[in-house]
Amino acid sequence: MSSKSKHKTVKTNAMRILEEEGITYESSAHELKDAFTSGSDMARMFGQDPEQVFKTLVLWAKRGEYYVCVIPVDETLDLKKAAAFFGVKKLEMLPLKELLGVTGYVHGGCSPVGMKKQFPTAVDETASLFDEILVSGGHVGLQIKLSPDDLLKAAKADYADLTM
Repeated sequence: MSSKSKHKTVKTNAMRILEEEGITYESSAHELKDAFTSGSDMARMFGQDPEQVFKTLVLWAKRGEYYVCVIPVDETLDLKKAAAFFGVKKLEMLPLKELLGVTGYVHGGCSPVGMKKQFPTAVDETASLFDEILVSGGHVGLQIKLSPDDLLKAAKADYADLTM
């Protein structure tokens, strides 16, 4: 495990799980001047390729039945593809006001690793094109860089075609 940071980084649940699994990662914390910046704006601001920066989306089929999709920040989730992958009839985005209670993470800081409960998780297949990708580390402005296969292991996920 290596950790690179310009600012003091508090260890998050995602980081603890990666370390428990023996997964190598790098973390970097970025101070955001605006209240919230989109993932693609953030990637560009910090000189990262938006195709390698992934956002975490939480969905639900019905109360208590949650799913997680991890897709490139510049892409749009195809809800029909996601529903088909998870074998459910219909999926909807989880309302933002419910995100913290369901996952333990806030909007803009939701990591696919270390949620309150383990939900079925899929990572867009384009992640496999890269040696390393970036995902949220569990706080707004905190990113974790790791191999896509290590993300699959830590998030107990599978690759899937998820975008439009």
